[in-house]
Amino acid sequence: MKDIKLILLFIALIASLPLLTSSGVVLNFVVMALYATLLAQSWNILGGYSGQFSFGNAVFFGTGAYVQAIAQMQFGANAWVALFLCIGASALVGLFVGSVSFRYGLKGSYFALVTLAMAEIFRILSLSVNFTGAGVGLMLPLNNTFLGMQFVQKSGYVWLLLGLVTCALLLTAYIKHSKLGAYMQAVRDNEDAGRALGINPFKVKLVAILLCASLMGAGGGVYVQLFQYIDPGIAYGPQSSVEALVAAIVGGIGTLWGPVVGATALLLMSELTRNLFGQIPGINMVIYGLVLVFIVLFAPSGLTGLGVSIRSLVFKKTISNSTKVPSDELDSKSGEKL
Repeated sequence: MKDIKLILLFIALIASLPLLTSSGVVLNFVVMALYATLLAQSWNILGGYSGQFSFGNAVFFGTGAYVQAIAQMQFGANAWVALFLCIGASALVGLFVGSVSFRYGLKGSYFALVTLAMAEIFRILSLSVNFTGAGVGLMLPLNNTFLGMQFVQKSGYVWLLLGLVTCALLLTAYIKHSKLGAYMQAVRDNEDAGRALGINPFKVKLVAILLCASLMGAGGGVYVQLFQYIDPGIAYGPQSSVEALVAAIVGGIGTLWGPVVGATALLLMSELTRNLFGQIPGINMVIYGLVLVFIVLFAPSGLTGLGVSIRSLVFKKTISNSTKVPSDELDSKSGEKL
């Protein structure tokens, strides 16, 4: 109930922001933070709770984005219907990638490389066929209506993304406190021990990648509605994969609020670096790399576990100082031995 209360408080806080301010800067920041949170939370379910690190979540993101655009442009589907279609299509791709990978026991770096390769394969395929617009991409027609899922005011996108992020948070909270979550963590910590206890790692990991792909596909669908354009580089490029992975790690993987904190912190840092060093191309990626190295070295639990990491470092330093023998005592002892 504590997690549910916090989620309800989060919903009330974010939902009330468009009613309290009409600042385009503030609302745009909230929209992008929620968007990044959705991507990070999807990666967190697969990588944080199940321990299956993916470097190619873009394969799910791009599939959702293209299905969202193609369903509307070529089949005349309603934007809301297309959103459900893009989630379903991404889930199917997730099942395919998971079945191929987990059936043959791929894990660790091998699984990460398979997902990265899948994203590249889909990128090349989307460059080669006409219905994706090939290298030109697809431009979604302007339709500023509720049915078209395009909003004149940023508040519409805030509430849309808040709904999706809420679903992701509730799903993660369920995983955290359910038998499924316990199975996922058992597979993450020791797959062989979990199998000995009667857990089927293949099914558990398949459910994890299915949930991850569905949320990532929803992120791709919202991206198309927000920016009204998609091409192979955006859809299957490394940007969305890196954004999801880094935000989850910085915030704290395997936690409920880590992706929220990490996505918000990285977006805030990105905005600050853009304002301070906007004339230097690629500086935001450099900052991302430095932050990631710092977190891995000094705060492996992420920002949400920063207090634990600090206490651990202080405790280790105290123990090392208490066990250190003074040099004069060493000299006297060595003299006695001589």
